[in-house]
Amino acid sequence: MPQVSLVDVASYLPGDPVPTDYFTQYSRSARMAANVMFRSPTGRHHIGRDDTAVDLAEHAFAALRERHGDGLAAELDIVITHTQLPDNPVMGAGPELARRIGAHPTHVLDVHNGGCAAFIHMMSLARMMMATSDAKTALIVATQNCAGPVFTQPDIRKLAQAPVPGDGCGIGLLRKDDSAPILDIECRTYPEFAGDMDFSTNGPRKYWEPGEGQGCVSFTESKITKVFARGNRLVPEVALAVCEHIGVKGRDIDTFVTNQPNRLFLRNWHDALELPAERHPDTFDQCGNLFAAGIPVTLDVENRAGRLRNGSVVLMSAFAHAGDFAGAAAVRWGAAR
Repeated sequence: MPQVSLVDVASYLPGDPVPTDYFTQYSRSARMAANVMFRSPTGRHHIGRDDTAVDLAEHAFAALRERHGDGLAAELDIVITHTQLPDNPVMGAGPELARRIGAHPTHVLDVHNGGCAAFIHMMSLARMMMATSDAKTALIVATQNCAGPVFTQPDIRKLAQAPVPGDGCGIGLLRKDDSAPILDIECRTYPEFAGDMDFSTNGPRKYWEPGEGQGCVSFTESKITKVFARGNRLVPEVALAVCEHIGVKGRDIDTFVTNQPNRLFLRNWHDALELPAERHPDTFDQCGNLFAAGIPVTLDVENRAGRLRNGSVVLMSAFAHAGDFAGAAAVRWGAAR
C-alpha cells in the first residue's frame, strides 16, 4: 500500500463558551445528573440556529488554507465528511463544502456511521481510496453540530445528558507521501450492539412527522451500564491492537487522543494503556463531548500549543454510539503549526 500521511489538522469552535449554569436552572433529575456518564464539563460551544455544518467546516478549512496556501482547495482529490446532524437530510455536506472552498474533487463521500470514531473511519477510507486510485490529497471533516439545536430544546435541556455535548468541527489533511505517515489503522464493527442506540421523540411520532415531541437520543440506566462497560473495553482493545501491529507498548505511546464522552472514560482509558494523564490530552472541560470532532479538535489544540513533537507517535482511539463501531490509528506526527 502506498504511504499516506496525516499532514495537518485544523478546527473551529462556534460562538462564545456556554456555561453549565444555562442547564442547571432547568435540571429535572439530580440523581441522573450525578451518574458518571453525565457529569458535565465546565463549558461547551453551541452552534447558532442559522449556522450550518458547512459553515463550521469552512471556518476550519480557512486555517489549513492559511498554512498551505491558496491553491490547497484545487489540490483536493477526495473530500470525506461526517456530520452529526445533517443540514439537508437528502444530501451530505461534502458537495456544498467543495463548492464554497473552490475544490473540484474527483471523489466526494459523506459517511454517517463511525459516530465518535468517524475521524479514524474517514482516515481509513481515504487511505484505501488513495491506495487504489491516482488521488494524492484528501480532506476529512468531522462536524458535531447537535448540541445547540437538539440539547437546548425546552424539554431536552432538562435532561441529565443535556450539558455534556458541545459543538465544533475538526478536519484533517491527508497526502500520499511519507511526511507524517499513518503507521496503522484498526477498524472493527460490532453489529450486535447497533440496536442499542435510540433516537426518539418520546412518543409515537417519527422524527420527520409533524406533531408533539422533541427528538433526542434517549438513555435508560440499564443501557448506560451496558454502554459504559463496552466503552471501557473497546477503546483500549483497538488501541492496543494498533500498538501490537506497530511494535510499540501502550505505555510508550507519546500522545494518546480519544473521543471524550466523560472524565471517567478518559481516566480508565489511559490507565488501561498504563499512560500518565498528561500523555492523554483532552478538551472535555473546554468543549464538552464533541463526538466525532473530539479527536481532531484536541489534536489541533495540542499541535498549535507545540505539545506534539514531530517524529513522536500519536495514537488515536474511539468507540461509536452504543459500541457498534470502534477504531484506532497511529501516526508518526509531523504536522505544520
